[in-house]
Amino acid sequence: MKTFLKDPKILIGTVLTLLIVLLAVVGPLLAPHGEYDIVGRPFTREGTFLGTDYLGQDVWSRVLYGGRSVLIIAVLATAVGVLLGIVIGVVAAYAGGWLDEILMRGNDVLLAFPQILIALLVLSAVDQPTWWMIVLIVGIAHAPRVARVSRGVALTYVNQDFITAAEAMGESRWRVVFTELGPNLAVPLLAETGLRLTYSIGMVAGIGFLGFATDPGAADWGQMTNENRLGLLVQPWGVLAPVLIIGLFTIGTNLIADGIGQRTAKGAS
Repeated sequence: MKTFLKDPKILIGTVLTLLIVLLAVVGPLLAPHGEYDIVGRPFTREGTFLGTDYLGQDVWSRVLYGGRSVLIIAVLATAVGVLLGIVIGVVAAYAGGWLDEILMRGNDVLLAFPQILIALLVLSAVDQPTWWMIVLIVGIAHAPRVARVSRGVALTYVNQDFITAAEAMGESRWRVVFTELGPNLAVPLLAETGLRLTYSIGMVAGIGFLGFATDPGAADWGQMTNENRLGLLVQPWGVLAPVLIIGLFTIGTNLIADGIGQRTAKGAS
C-alpha cells in the first residue's frame, strides 16, 4: 500500500474516493434538514444552499442522505461479482479441458448481453425491488467480465513449479486454488475490482434513475436526477449535485484502478 500511495494518480484517486465515502457515511449527521422535510416552494434557491427539489425539499440535505444506500449496494454488488468471477475464472484456468470450455463459452454468452439490460429485464418482473435483489443482479452481471480477466491472470501461474510442488505434496485442488493461486491473483485483480466498483455505482444510480429504486420516496443520488430533471433549466442543482458527486467518485475509483493497473504491468515487465 505504501508503494501504491507513492503514485500521484492512486493518491488523488484515494483521496477523492474517501471523501465521497465519508460524505455518504456522515452526511445524514450534517444535513441541515430532514430527508423528507419541505423547506420551501419547489425548484427555488430561496434560503437554502442548493435550493429545493420538485417537492420543495432541501437538495443539499437530500444529497447528504442519498449516498449511503447507493454506495453500500454498489460495494456489496462489486464484492459479489468479483468473488463469483474469480472462482469461475480460476477454476476454469486450473481445471482446463472440457470444464474450461463449458465455463468460458457460457461466459461468452453472458458477455453478449448489456449489463443494464439484464438488470432491467429482471427488475421489471417484480413489483418492488429490494436491496439484496439489486446487489445480486449487479454482482452477477459483473461476474463474466471478472471471470475472463481472472482466468487470463491465473493461466500465467497454473503451470509454474510452486503449483506442481503443492500438487506433489498431496494438497487438494481446492486448497491449491485458494492458498497457492489466490494470493498471487490479489494485486493484478485489484485494478479490475476498482473498475467493477465504478460500473456498480453507474448501474445502481442508473437503476434508481429509471425508477427501480428500493424506496421510491427516499433520497437516492440516481433517483434524484430523475425526480428533478424536469426543472433542470429552472433549478439545476437538483440534478447537478448528485451527478457531480457520482462523477467525482467515478473519477476517483478510475484513477485508483488505472494506477494499480499501470504499476502491476510495470512490475510484470
